[in-house]
Amino acid sequence: QVQLVESGGGLVQAGGSLRLSCAASRRTFSNYAMGWFRQAPGKEREFVAAISWRSGSISYADSVTGRFTISRDNAQNTMYLQMNSLKPEDTAIYYCTAGTTLLAVTRGEGSWGQGTQVTVSS
Repeated sequence: QVQLVESGGGLVQAGGSLRLSCAASRRTFSNYAMGWFRQAPGKEREFVAAISWRSGSISYADSVTGRFTISRDNAQNTMYLQMNSLKPEDTAIYYCTAGTTLLAVTRGEGSWGQGTQVTVSS
């Protein structure tokens, strides 16, 4: 059973920073690609970033490139999303996902956490 738990969301002013974490069971984390999606009110869930098992391959959505950084600590079974220069349009529920390949993760074909709310005020 895949278990993913996000944390680190909150309220921040525009221009500020937040770091999201996704804790996974060891069985989930081993050899899995991981990623982040987000869903704003009234919009579809969209891809944010993804990282391969050994961090050799990383992918970002154009909207967050240069502002967000995805990383993972395999020893701690945890993935992170460092979000800098936040904008009001980054406001959304952020979901952690895990999949067998990086491509599957970017397509949203993996397992999901419950999400964590990020709100950026102007």
